Amino acid sequence: MKRLTFFRSAALLGATLALGIQGSAQVGKSAGVLDPNIASEQELLKVPHMTPAIVKGLLDKRPFLTMTDLNAYLSQSLKPPQLQEVYGKMFVHLNLNTAADAEILMIPNLGNRMLHEFKEYRPYKALAQFRREIGKYVDDKEVARLEQYVFVPINLNTAADADILSIPGIGNRMLREFKEYRPYKSMEQFRREIGKYVNDKEVARLERYVTLN
Repeated sequence: MKRLTFFRSAALLGATLALGIQGSAQVGKSAGVLDPNIASEQELLKVPHMTPAIVKGLLDKRPFLTMTDLNAYLSQSLKPPQLQEVYGKMFVHLNLNTAADAEILMIPNLGNRMLHEFKEYRPYKALAQFRREIGKYVDDKEVARLEQYVFVPINLNTAADADILSIPGIGNRMLREFKEYRPYKSMEQFRREIGKYVNDKEVARLERYVTLN
């Protein structure tokens, strides 16, 4: 009887942990780092070295679907030390499973050792996994800082509401539209259905946060 009770308890604990992972937001929570794709002009002008001309160009060119794209634009006007200051306040979220080394190294104060740790635990299934694994090397405060720069793609067909709402710029209306067309059979279906409500640029911005895998 004790053995049966043990296995039941273990199963319950496993289910609880699984639900906790599935229900955790998959885009890192910002503690002050702006998303340049949705930040207002006024917010962008407060970022170090962001002149009115740079901000105007950024607004015209967005969305930036990768940090490589944003870096290429800003590098036309800013030097590396200035870029590091900017990226402490503004950054395009990195896909933890696909981001290039050069993009990960754009995260302020992140060196080759932590780059290695970021990549060691791929593929990430949830942001909770990132917190757990990276938390082996740095304290909770640093994990929270790093989390602002990253995301794990959410599954369009199974993601919890909290996961979808963690996508920058998503509100309850778009949450409803995301769920209305389940089950998604292809990304083309996602583009077609969500494209009924937003333009192609916004569809492309949203698409980078989702997956069918």
